[in-house]
Amino acid sequence: MVKALSLFSGGLDSTLAARVLMDQGIDVISVQFITPFFQYKNKGCEEKATEDFKKRFGLNVMIVDVTEDYLKMLKNPVYGYGKNFNPCIDCKIFLLKRARKLMDELGASFLATGEVLGQRPMSQRRDALRIIERDAGVEGILLRPLCAKHLAPTKAELAGLVDRDRLLDFSGRSRTAQMELAKHYGIDDYASPAGGCLLTDPIVSVRIRKLLAGKEILEVQDLLLMAVGRHFSLPGGQLFVGRYEKDNEKLEKLVRPADHVLMAAESKGPFALYRRTNAEPAVTEADLNLAARIVARYSGAKNDPEVPVLILSGGLERIISVAPAAEEEIEPLWTVY
Repeated sequence: MVKALSLFSGGLDSTLAARVLMDQGIDVISVQFITPFFQYKNKGCEEKATEDFKKRFGLNVMIVDVTEDYLKMLKNPVYGYGKNFNPCIDCKIFLLKRARKLMDELGASFLATGEVLGQRPMSQRRDALRIIERDAGVEGILLRPLCAKHLAPTKAELAGLVDRDRLLDFSGRSRTAQMELAKHYGIDDYASPAGGCLLTDPIVSVRIRKLLAGKEILEVQDLLLMAVGRHFSLPGGQLFVGRYEKDNEKLEKLVRPADHVLMAAESKGPFALYRRTNAEPAVTEADLNLAARIVARYSGAKNDPEVPVLILSGGLERIISVAPAAEEEIEPLWTVY
């Protein structure tokens, strides 16, 4: 049986590309590469995720974490960034290079992606598709089933491993054809094509850019924090304040032993994490007091003259009563970068 390795983002296009090949009796292994910027929710629960993909899409998916090498690429992409901090062309090249290595290890005859000619302005123009193939070293072995009839035949097609007549001619930004094909396969539970990568988020991407510029060595936890809650820059470090329940849960999982945790003691409110930065002196009582006042501002008791705030530091806890911070006091401390 012919075997193919197909890149799988979790979205509709990559799902359909794999299914089109499977219709020809091809053994398709889908690989989902993950980093803290995309699909990292599957880290640590790979077995559950693969079972879910099998049930929803009928795909055999393997999940591979490529964070370490991806960060190296992100700091200096050859083709630069998109509108925000998204190195779309370099990202495609990087992932295809990794897939090329896996292809040999798994004994696959060719690679496949769900790309559609003209769908994305930066990475799916005809010239960009050629550059990606060339720089990734996958010329002739990369098949794009959804738009194959607009492109030159690949080696797999020329060798008769794939029936070109049964491939598709999708193009442009409209997704009507994809949605119709999804109905044909009985697929109705798929993600929206918008978003998905934190590097395209106008606020989170700027936070990540500054973080990468300021540190030689990054921990995954640092990157994950960039996408959670409100950020404030205080004299002693950074204060991260949850916006809603899911933020609170995420922040709670990202606490380190040296962090200070703050919460309203007697009312509903955010979970907050105060972390001293390496370049700053030790956190002072004045710093903690200001952090507590910000937490009080976003609590259910923000209109009270004083709000009890619980502070957990170094395994010890205490409660201090503070006046909620005023909006004009908080505004200069916002970290939108």
